[in-house]
Amino acid sequence: MKSLMKMTWMEAKLFLREPVSAFFTLIFPLLMLLIFGSIYNSQPEGVPGGTGMISPLIPSFTAMIIGVVGLMSVTITMATYRENGILRRLRTTPVSPLVVMAAQVIVVFVMTVLGMILLMVAGKLFYHVRSEGSILCFMGGMVLSSLSFFGLGFILAGTLPNARMAQIVAMVLNYPMLILSGAAWPRELMPETVQKISAFVPLTYVVNLLRGLWNGEAWGEHLLNVGVLVVMLILGVVISVKTFRWE
Repeated sequence: MKSLMKMTWMEAKLFLREPVSAFFTLIFPLLMLLIFGSIYNSQPEGVPGGTGMISPLIPSFTAMIIGVVGLMSVTITMATYRENGILRRLRTTPVSPLVVMAAQVIVVFVMTVLGMILLMVAGKLFYHVRSEGSILCFMGGMVLSSLSFFGLGFILAGTLPNARMAQIVAMVLNYPMLILSGAAWPRELMPETVQKISAFVPLTYVVNLLRGLWNGEAWGEHLLNVGVLVVMLILGVVISVKTFRWE
C-alpha cells in the first residue's frame, strides 16, 4: 500500500506537469462546453436550442474526456516510461506491474472525475442545466466507461514498439472516434451512413450510456452498452496484464 501511495503521488505530479494531458482533460472539454453553450444559449425563445441543447453536452464531453485519457494519456505515458527506461529501473524495486498500472489508473481516473465536475459546475452556473437522472448512477456509468477505456490504453502501450508510434496510433484512433461516437458532435446530426458506422466505435457505447443515465433512463435500458463496456473491461484487464513489458 505504501508503494502504491508513493507511485500515485509521483504520477499525479507528473500528470499535472504535462500541459498537453492536463489541457485536454481539464480545459479543452470545458472550452467546448462554453463555445457550444454561447451558440445555443443565444438562440431566441421558441427556437430549438437553448439549455435543452446544452444539457446533453455534459455527458458527451465527459465521454470525450474518457476517450482522451484512455487512448492518449495512458497509452503515451506508459509507452514513454518503457522507452526511457523508467519501467526497467522500477523493475529492480519491489514494485509490481499491478502497482504501476494501479497508480496510473488512480491518477487518470481522478483527473477524469475533475474534468467531469468542471463540466457539471460550468453547466449549472452558466446555463442552469441539471441531470434528470441520479448523479450516483451517472457516476457508476462513468466508472465503468473509464476503466474499460483505460484497459485499451494499457493494451496499446504494451504492444506498440515505442512512444512515438504510441502517440501516432493513439491520435489516429482517438480523433475519428470522438467525431463518429457523438462525443464531440451530436450523432443525430450526422448522415445515416455515418450513424451506422458509429456502431463499431467503442466510444459510442460510452456516449449512449452516459447520455441515457444523465437523462434519467435506467441501466436496464442500456444492456447492450453495458455489456460491450464490461467485455471491453474484462478483455482489457486480461490482455494488458499479459502484454505488460518492463522494457
